Amino acid sequence: MDQPPHSRLFGTSLGFLAGYVDTLGFIALFGLFTAHVTGNFVLIGAALADASRASILLKFLAFPAFIAGVAVTRLMVLAVERRAGPSLTLAMLLQWALLAGFMVFGCLAEPIGKDVSSMAMVAGLLGTAAMGVHSATSRLLLAHLAPTSMMTGNVTQIVIDTVDVLRGAADGATHARCGKFFWPLLAFALGAIAAAFAYLAVGFVALAVPLILLGALIVVQQRSVRPAVPAA
Repeated sequence: MDQPPHSRLFGTSLGFLAGYVDTLGFIALFGLFTAHVTGNFVLIGAALADASRASILLKFLAFPAFIAGVAVTRLMVLAVERRAGPSLTLAMLLQWALLAGFMVFGCLAEPIGKDVSSMAMVAGLLGTAAMGVHSATSRLLLAHLAPTSMMTGNVTQIVIDTVDVLRGAADGATHARCGKFFWPLLAFALGAIAAAFAYLAVGFVALAVPLILLGALIVVQQRSVRPAVPAA
């Protein structure tokens, strides 16, 4: 399994990406959560109770789209690792392709009206599938990092460790864990803020930011696993 050469770089960057994509999807597509997909259950409940709320079908379909992203990633990683291939690089490439589809179909759907058009539906499902790949990659290939798309656990761990620091019971591992969980959390928050302003400014083109970021990570990862060329 190919591991990222810079854990903090990957953890922080992927946290920013998840916060960015989740917020952009929420603002652009009728409150759709792409990364925090279980949040859609809350919105489905609200929509079922209030018939005036729109886009319930998109939120219903988001969950199987997320599951499909996770399942495809799992099967791909198993197949690639049997051949000792670059599983992390390929998983990130799959996420990049799905995010690119999210941006393209989102741009085709603009301007977004009160109803969910077919293009907006495809865009939302591609975005949710992309974050399914993101979550599966985090669990399967980046388990040594803090979670980058679900921040509730990160907040819980940071508070627990901070309490131990304040009461003088923290050791070196506690301090290291604080940094491990803090930076993705901060990056997620910054990504969420950046996405809100970027979408309001340029629409779905704002997804170019996470695409560039993820592309840079793919390049870094690919260079780290490239075999050294022997000297002549």
